[in-house]
Amino acid sequence: MAESYSYGPYHGGPDPLAPPPDLREAVDALGSEVMAGASPRSALEELLRRGTRSTPGLDELTRRLWQRRAEIQRRHRLDGTLQEVRRLLDEAVAAERRAAFADPSDEARFREAQLDALPSGTAAAVSELADYEWATETGRRDYERIRELLGQQLMQSRFEGMKEALRSTSPEDVERINRMLTDLNALLAAHAQGFGDIEQRFAEFMRRHGEFFPENPRTMDELVDVLASRAAAAQRMLNSMTPDQRQELAELSQQAFGDPRIGQQLSQLDSLLRGLRPGQDWTSSARFRGDDPLGLAEGARAMTDLSELDALAEQLSQSYPGARLEDIDIEALEEQLGPDAGVAARRLSELERALREQGVVERAPDGSLRLTPRALRRLGETALADVVRALRSRAGRRDTASAGAAGEPTGSTRSWEFGDSEPWAVSQTVRNAVLRTAASDRSGPIRLDVADVEVAETEHRARAAVALCVDTSWSMVSEGRWLPMKRTALALHHLITTRFRGDALQVVTFGRYAQSVRIGELVGLEGTWEQGTNAHHALLLAERHLRRHPDAVPVVLLVTDGEPTAHLEADGEAEFSYPPSPRTVAKTLSEVDRIARLGASLTVFRLGDEPRLAAFVDVLARRSGGRVIAPDPEGLGAAVVSDYLRHRRG
Repeated sequence: MAESYSYGPYHGGPDPLAPPPDLREAVDALGSEVMAGASPRSALEELLRRGTRSTPGLDELTRRLWQRRAEIQRRHRLDGTLQEVRRLLDEAVAAERRAAFADPSDEARFREAQLDALPSGTAAAVSELADYEWATETGRRDYERIRELLGQQLMQSRFEGMKEALRSTSPEDVERINRMLTDLNALLAAHAQGFGDIEQRFAEFMRRHGEFFPENPRTMDELVDVLASRAAAAQRMLNSMTPDQRQELAELSQQAFGDPRIGQQLSQLDSLLRGLRPGQDWTSSARFRGDDPLGLAEGARAMTDLSELDALAEQLSQSYPGARLEDIDIEALEEQLGPDAGVAARRLSELERALREQGVVERAPDGSLRLTPRALRRLGETALADVVRALRSRAGRRDTASAGAAGEPTGSTRSWEFGDSEPWAVSQTVRNAVLRTAASDRSGPIRLDVADVEVAETEHRARAAVALCVDTSWSMVSEGRWLPMKRTALALHHLITTRFRGDALQVVTFGRYAQSVRIGELVGLEGTWEQGTNAHHALLLAERHLRRHPDAVPVVLLVTDGEPTAHLEADGEAEFSYPPSPRTVAKTLSEVDRIARLGASLTVFRLGDEPRLAAFVDVLARRSGGRVIAPDPEGLGAAVVSDYLRHRRG
């Protein structure tokens, strides 16, 4: 017979055939946060909190946890056992009254008197009826059901496997429970006193009473942990009741299984567990305000759920020292929120691990996290792609795949695309046509098709020394120009390092002082409050960069949103003045003249419409023979890259 197969979801843990996490979106999100001023560590934490388009983040999982917690408290209340006991008591008494009313004997009158004299409280009435001689089977059965219910609820609230182990409530079963509690209290007392043979005692206890413990604890400490967790949940449930309800339950517990020893043993058990595990939560409470009554066992389970939800929320917060996503209890999360939540938590953990293992973030010598060169390349690629899209959208412009205008062939070819202006690679084009014709099994002349055409790639051999000077004063942050400035620098850096490797790029930042920075330092640069826009110092560093490359075409690109308000003195100190002092203006213009004598082309990218700034940058452009471009912040990258390419073509 042919074998049959069925296919369905994989339930054995993480899907072994699932694709690895896509890091591109994560890297872009990390980069955006870092460039906006966040540290790599906080950016990574923010990414995990927010999640990705396909995976909910820690914040969403936490919101669902709190929603689940509120739902438990809003739906339920904790007096289910008391209500059920009261109902059974009323039915038993009503059955006896009906029977006594129909019976004219003195004995019936005596029973009526006994029933009339019952206390109003549930626990007191149940206790009073302990010696009552029931005349009806219904009354007797309901009363026995009260005792069984109390015993079952008390035991199930403290022992997870009691429902399975307690198949009936015969006197033999009650005696078996009492022996287990007696042995358990003796074992716990010996453990508390530090007896040396405690492991042997534990093994003997589990051999006798292991059916009550489906958790199958392997050591004494595991047994104590299991019992203390359940007992603490039962105590928190009692704390959440009203004082009258707690008093009723305390009195009713003496009627559990009709044997007062059970209640006494449980009281002793709770006392021993409190002493052994004082760190458990024995004192907190919760407010339940719903209409669905819970019994003692269900109430203890609800308190356990609330405690588990609180623990999961702390794990998801990742706010404690040494927190890791591996700390999240996936099984508990799935139990509370469903399998989708477990999948999301696993994906976030895999994402964090992949970001570290695949070299997106790394540990700096000072112990801090930073983006790796690989991540910076990805950010530069994204930034340049945005710039290319902006350039394509401009009227009369198109993207070109050549590395320069009218350059030398590189020796490689590629398929022709609409708009290409490079020369045809004739031999490769003809070869493509021959192969295509031969593959079609047709005889006759060779005919060229558009798909056959290949063009020769060219490369501009001229080098450029480029100084990109970017304003990092506080106004760039406050006016929303910080992130566009960083994305512009990334795009230009990526273009030069991938397409124009012979060019020398130097990035200079300037606020009160100027400094030359690596692209990674600029990406991680945080905005700081300081007064001063020292264009003089920035142009001085740009000039030094140009002089180090005398054989290259000099290009200076200056991005600023403020007129110069600081200059560098001979002793290296910056002097600030607002409005700009004549000395600051003079020193800045003097440096512009020095750059112009090197034959450099200066382009100023003016951000903002402040009239004094506009007037000053116009002076700079006229003085240097350069020009002024006033893009909006989102168009800054396209303007800078386009101007750089214009200088190379020129």
